[in-house]
Amino acid sequence: MTEPHPTPHPTAHEGPNEQSRWQPGFWSLIVTQFQGAMSDNIVRWMMQVLVISQLTDRAQHEWFVSVVGILFSAPFILFSMLGGWLADRYSKRTVTIGTKIFEVFVSSFTLVALLSGNQPMLLSCVFLISTQAAFFGPSKYGLLPELVPESRLSWANGVIELGTFMAIIAGTAFGPWLAVRFKDHLLYAGLTLIGITLFGLTASFGISRVPAHDPHKKLKWNFLSELWGQYQIFKQDSFLLHAVAGNMYFTFVAALLQLNIFLYGLHVLHIPDEKIGILMAAVAIGIGFGSLAAGYLSGGKIELGLIPIGSIGMSIFGIALAKPELSQNAVIALLASIGFVAGFFIVPVMALIQHRPDPAKKGGIIAAANLLSFVGVALASAIYHVMTSGLTIGKHSLWQFHMEPGAIFFASGIFSILATLYIVKLLPMAMVRFMLLIATNTIYRIRVVGEENIPSKGGALMVSNHLSFVDAMLLGSATDRNVRFMMFQDIYDAPFVKPIAKILKAIPISSNLRPRDMINSLRTASDAIREGRIVCIFAEGQITRIGHLLPFRRGMERIMKDVEAPIIPVHLDGVWGSVFSFERGKFFWKIPLRIPFEVTVSLGKPMPATSSASEVRLAVQQLETDAYPTSALAWKH
Repeated sequence: MTEPHPTPHPTAHEGPNEQSRWQPGFWSLIVTQFQGAMSDNIVRWMMQVLVISQLTDRAQHEWFVSVVGILFSAPFILFSMLGGWLADRYSKRTVTIGTKIFEVFVSSFTLVALLSGNQPMLLSCVFLISTQAAFFGPSKYGLLPELVPESRLSWANGVIELGTFMAIIAGTAFGPWLAVRFKDHLLYAGLTLIGITLFGLTASFGISRVPAHDPHKKLKWNFLSELWGQYQIFKQDSFLLHAVAGNMYFTFVAALLQLNIFLYGLHVLHIPDEKIGILMAAVAIGIGFGSLAAGYLSGGKIELGLIPIGSIGMSIFGIALAKPELSQNAVIALLASIGFVAGFFIVPVMALIQHRPDPAKKGGIIAAANLLSFVGVALASAIYHVMTSGLTIGKHSLWQFHMEPGAIFFASGIFSILATLYIVKLLPMAMVRFMLLIATNTIYRIRVVGEENIPSKGGALMVSNHLSFVDAMLLGSATDRNVRFMMFQDIYDAPFVKPIAKILKAIPISSNLRPRDMINSLRTASDAIREGRIVCIFAEGQITRIGHLLPFRRGMERIMKDVEAPIIPVHLDGVWGSVFSFERGKFFWKIPLRIPFEVTVSLGKPMPATSSASEVRLAVQQLETDAYPTSALAWKH
């Protein structure tokens, strides 16, 4: 299994600098995306309210809601691969501007449809605005890693998701309001939409110029063939494959909830059409702020530990929504909660999809993920129709059971429980990272210096000082790559450690072992590095009892013999004196002097594989010298 760390990407030929998040180009993308998402939802919900007001009973409402869901998702299935080809073939900025120009024409057509009142024309507006979004999607998400540095990608995803769902709030509230407010003067509604679209077009010109990554890429008109080709690429990377599947699952559940919320508000809470947007807004606010929180908690990494948190939370709140006779305020609170934890799920998933593929193939991969996600949306519409109206083939009725909205909420919670179990099975490391995330954001507060020195792919040996029993946790939380730790055999065999150690694929080692067993442990470490994994060894061979660096043992030299990979010197600062270090005559059962402990993890420049133990020790010692003043100053501020 490959590491969950993205491949490096050239941007503006060399990559974005740390200050690029403040550049106008990034914020122009955010504004452009905000306008696009807002317009999409204005059109969708305005048409839904206008048409549904002409229908007479609940069965027609349920049928129409499913049809709109399919019309909204179909363009993403049909045109996402073409959008991906455009994103690879041309500059993503150019494609973005082109889609905005197309959106101006769609808004003009919408004005004509509003004036005509023709139902097929009104429904075609939903299809057309979704088509524009399908072309825009691969460029939009492909631009993010080209405008911000890798360490800010989760943050940028949090910002764009917050902006997107704020736009959804505005669109779901403003669309029905326009339909009701200007019911007899729809010219004004159409002109308002055109004005909003022109604003987005203007903002798109401010996006930073980026080069085309594959100017000679050939177009494949058969989108199914192109999708199969992209599948062959990302199935070779298990983390990318799981991320694409996770994104599809997320959009499936989100679409099912969205369809259900509309009729829940209409027929259970008896909310007027124009105020249904309040319920949608609750979910959108939750996802937006949940995404922003996830970006913050990721700490500059793609944090897989957030995924099970999101999935478990979606299960709990989905089932809670099934309780009968909930008040409107209780429903709003639960919808906001399910949205918040959903943000935890989607941010690391989207970050993996955006940043892991090769730059020249990024547009196609994102397009394929986009297409599959809207297969999930279409599937949600079909399943929703079956849940509410039954299943009929020809003249034969196979299922006549009509599920109430509360039961559909319960079903969504069950889907999330199954997804959680699947996540734990496929990515047990995600649960371990979840525990690390909790521990290192409560007892400890970690600052990482030199994270760019960890190679983005390929093997390496991290060599660290050893201060406490939780050093492996601290180092593991400092990088989003999975690290295989060399672990003292007696600690490895402890009942409460061994299950986690096996998940982490730790390598047990002890000086008390027979020489053959010792050599096998060192050889296992060597092989892991050759396979492209990160291995960490505490070269002192024991936890220091005095707080100072001890001599390094030469086992690290045996590991790196005939291995072509760098050695990364690592220094932990601030751990000494914590509850798990040797202090006051014992390792455990001490009252902590302070919480949280402020820890600095310093990652040094890569060293040659031929470096001796004494040379690496000097490098770690230098990191210790450098860390003292910088750590004190950083934590002070």
